[in-house]
Amino acid sequence: ATYRPFLRQILEEVFHPERVECPDIEHMSGGLTDLLKTGFSMFMKLQVSRPHPSDNPVLLLFLVGGVTPSELRLVKEVVTTHKPGTQQVLVLSTRLLRPTDVPELLFTTQRLAPDIGV
Repeated sequence: ATYRPFLRQILEEVFHPERVECPDIEHMSGGLTDLLKTGFSMFMKLQVSRPHPSDNPVLLLFLVGGVTPSELRLVKEVVTTHKPGTQQVLVLSTRLLRPTDVPELLFTTQRLAPDIGV
C-alpha cells in the first residue's frame, strides 16, 4: 500500500481523462432553472448532468487551515501532468504554513485558537 495525499486524490479525480464523477465535490446550481431541474430529478428519477470541474478554464482551490509549499508543488505537478497549459488553478488558503507550524497545530490544546504567531 502506498500513501496518496487527499489533495492529490481530489486533483486526480478532477483532471482524470475519463471524467469520472467526483464524489468529494458537489455542484451547487446557481440559477433557478438548474435548481428546478435538480428538484424535479429527485422525484421523477431523471438523470441531470452536472458540469465537471475540469470544464471551466479556471479552477479555484481553497484550502482551509493553511497550505504548505510541498502541497503547492503537488498541485503544480498534477496540473502540468494532466492538463498542461489548458487549465489554470488558483490556490487560495487561510495562510502559508511553515514546517514548525504543523506540530503546533497538531498538538495544541486550544483547537480554535492555536498560538502560531498569526
